[in-house]
Amino acid sequence: MVAPTPLTQQQTELVRTRVRLLIEITAKVGTYRKGLLAAAQRLSPEEAAIITDLAHHGLQVPQLRDVLCGGHVLVDDPDLYDAWRFAGVSHDRISSHHRTVDKTKYPDIGMRGPVVREKLHGRTAQGTWVQLEKTPAAMGKGKKLPTMSDVRHLMDYIVYRITRSNVGPWGLSKVTERRPLYLSPGLAVAVGVPAGVADSVRATLHRLEDDDDVTSASQDLAHRFPPPDRVDPLAEIGGTLSGRAGRGLFGNSDVWVTETPARVAAAILADSGVRPRTLDLSQSVAAPAATKSDTEEATDE
Repeated sequence: MVAPTPLTQQQTELVRTRVRLLIEITAKVGTYRKGLLAAAQRLSPEEAAIITDLAHHGLQVPQLRDVLCGGHVLVDDPDLYDAWRFAGVSHDRISSHHRTVDKTKYPDIGMRGPVVREKLHGRTAQGTWVQLEKTPAAMGKGKKLPTMSDVRHLMDYIVYRITRSNVGPWGLSKVTERRPLYLSPGLAVAVGVPAGVADSVRATLHRLEDDDDVTSASQDLAHRFPPPDRVDPLAEIGGTLSGRAGRGLFGNSDVWVTETPARVAAAILADSGVRPRTLDLSQSVAAPAATKSDTEEATDE
């Protein structure tokens, strides 16, 4: 297996600029602990690679604040577990997260940095989880005696028990392991169907294929160039193709889970009493036409 590599210096600088701008945007709807902007200027290549991977898997701007404040993130991509093990900076950690996973085969991995403080990630049954912590813990292989850092880590746990919020490097987050932030969920589930239903669907597919053979081209071409005759067209529905293929109509679609700040949305809906309209960003928005009065005012000026 090829060892994971951090981003180049140029790529890291680009991510630094983007993270700084995103922090300034998200700070408008919530406060961070002091020092985050200064830490963002020292974003390491390894940290930049992790943030880039999260963005690639659908992390939205409002969700970045929860990540920086210690939100528990699940990503249905097991390859990220090895991709985030960086030589020289990653270390094995002990944690209580996802206890059903074999920790001897997939130990939890920690990494320290100016922005993440202590990044902790590990494997789930379907992918990878990651969480940022305020206080780096010294617990791990070869660490038996607790340190002052472990005492502070224990204090953070007490805060979690009282507030039911994760204690991240730059604030508190209600996005815990019990209520995680879910990116790129794998929604495919193999479900069997009764034999009678399967026979009916198979016959319908054969009939549709036969109709397509004579309607998609002229009669003489259809006989000269017949399409492949599949023995069982039902076998290709929900097939076992790699990646996101072979999962029905939306097999090649990316599915993202997004969130809206609940309190803000509740306040807007409570005041207006009207369901908000959605904006179709796929259509261009034309500028409103100028009225006659606007034209006259512009002429008078």
